[in-house]
Amino acid sequence: EQRGRVLSAAVGALCRALPSRARPAPNTFRRARFDRPQASLDFWRLLYALLKQIHRGKWTESDAVDNQIGFVKSALWYHGYGRPELYRLPSDGSAGSRELLLAFSWLLHRISLLEQVLARNRVKTGDETSVCTCEDELLNSQKSTSEIAPEHGLEDRVDVRYLQWLNGRLRFQWQSLHAQHQEQCKLLHKIHSFTSGSHMDQILGHFSVMETDLIRQPENYNQLLQLLESETMQLEAFLEWKQLEPVYWQWMETVLDNMAEEGNMCDSQEAHVEKSGLPKVTSSCPWADSLTGQIDGLSRDLMTLRDQLHKLVTRRKAAWCEKVKTREEELQKEGFFATARKIQESVELKLLDLTCLCAPKKNKMHGSHRLVFRSKHPASKMGFHGSVSKEPVSAVSATEVIRELQMREASLERELKQLQAECRRRLDEIAEGLDGVICVSP
Repeated sequence: EQRGRVLSAAVGALCRALPSRARPAPNTFRRARFDRPQASLDFWRLLYALLKQIHRGKWTESDAVDNQIGFVKSALWYHGYGRPELYRLPSDGSAGSRELLLAFSWLLHRISLLEQVLARNRVKTGDETSVCTCEDELLNSQKSTSEIAPEHGLEDRVDVRYLQWLNGRLRFQWQSLHAQHQEQCKLLHKIHSFTSGSHMDQILGHFSVMETDLIRQPENYNQLLQLLESETMQLEAFLEWKQLEPVYWQWMETVLDNMAEEGNMCDSQEAHVEKSGLPKVTSSCPWADSLTGQIDGLSRDLMTLRDQLHKLVTRRKAAWCEKVKTREEELQKEGFFATARKIQESVELKLLDLTCLCAPKKNKMHGSHRLVFRSKHPASKMGFHGSVSKEPVSAVSATEVIRELQMREASLERELKQLQAECRRRLDEIAEGLDGVICVSP
């Protein structure tokens, strides 16, 4: 009974931490635990609303049920949810509440769903900007695909003029966006500089756009107050949920055990005539034995692959040592030291990019930061107490961001020059194979 009350408190805190328009009743979790069809539609709507917010989509209640279910399935597939039973659920939402409970719990743990939703719905009272100096992981995948793509040929040819038109349109839209962003920065600078010394917070020293608007239109204070109270209630529920979270996962373990027992009962009813050569299961979690067997098989396969890879590396290393020794003897006659110096310079140039990318990893900046104006005469010196305030620990200087971006720009320019040189070389090789054709560079 005590455990039931704690579990009810944990589920209640979890529900209160969710957005109000997507908040299910705590009783929905109990129904889903017993796979009641009445809870299926509620969980589909919940997952649809939460995943739409995560993927920055527009959420409307008028969307058809089959469209909501299709979106949830595709989003779960995108995040790597591999349980096939969920993708076999009907598109009318008439069944599968327990499978949806598992998917929802998986998202809570795998992608920190609750934390992401709270961050998306945060009430922003200050002027913020997104700062990111992290290396984009897509660049490596794009490099690998660009190296493989030319081998497949050009079956689907595209008119070059159409690509040029698309490139020009993209450049125009980028320039328009850049001009709008510059105009926004100018307006923010005016507001921050004109209101400097007016804020009670000495670290800030100036008003934001929202605070300036609230001064001009005080009647909007009530709406902001309601939003802040709602967010405060969600954050308090989130803190309570983090304290009671282990109870929820213990309850989910019992749900998994019940599902495994029901699955074993169905299998035994279907194959009661057949004799099984497997040993009798004595574990409290029958599904754990099959999982352990699969892990053991994978471990054996990995050990075999490791041995094969070790032998292959040894053979390749010996072969390369022979080639290097032969090449070294040849280069001694052709000026070995001059060639080695050129190779060393090329390697140092490539390592410079790696150093720039790897060294500042502990200082990587990512996320939203509040814009705080700092002039030669900061507002903190003109505060009410006349004391100079200290910068917050998480503050990011614009000069530091500019320096990081300049280093990234220099690295990209070097990479662009290398790619251009490679393209010129390949074009020259293609032009040499064309008889009677004169190629004039633009």
